[in-house]
Amino acid sequence: MLIRRQRAVAAVALSAVAALALTACESGSDQGAPEAGKSAGTVVAPGRPGEPARRISPEEAARLLPDESPNGADFTYAQMMIVHHRQALTMTALAPGRAGSPQVKKVAERIAAAQKPEIGAMEGWLKNNGGPREQAGHDHHTMPGMATEAQLKQLGAAKGKAFDELFLKLMITHHEGAVTMAAEVLGEGNNVLVEEMANDVIAQQTAEIGRMRRL
Repeated sequence: MLIRRQRAVAAVALSAVAALALTACESGSDQGAPEAGKSAGTVVAPGRPGEPARRISPEEAARLLPDESPNGADFTYAQMMIVHHRQALTMTALAPGRAGSPQVKKVAERIAAAQKPEIGAMEGWLKNNGGPREQAGHDHHTMPGMATEAQLKQLGAAKGKAFDELFLKLMITHHEGAVTMAAEVLGEGNNVLVEEMANDVIAQQTAEIGRMRRL
């Protein structure tokens, strides 16, 4: 899967040159006014391939930075993935007392250890961006990979090998759904932090799917 990084790289490059220009401006403030004909606080912007760099004002540099304001897809992803992850934690919490295989117990432990911090990161992102938004037309029960109430009840009643088999089946489907959601926000979202969280989900859960399929 092609991971979008161009926008983030451009932002970092422009931010870096802006910071350098600001530092130079501040260090030169003690040396008197700038010489006539020279602009104070200019930014060296890298040119396109084959083109030279050019000097622009800090204001123009700021305008060239990509707009990374969160859009509706970003908010939908964060809010729904929190719910999605919480269901995974509900399933992993059953494993210590019901799983028969030590490997399945380790998988459940690893999933819980990864997804708890991810929930915290998404909740923090929502708080920093004004809090949750009303999700018109979105039903948590229709999210990709979500287990039904009947399946969760069946998992909670199973033990030993029966639990292991059902747990792996449900969790693989659950992870595949999370990867689908993450891929969608990479195409529809606009915020670089959400992109980073989605890329982490794709990388971690794709690897976890492979490990579960080998058990």
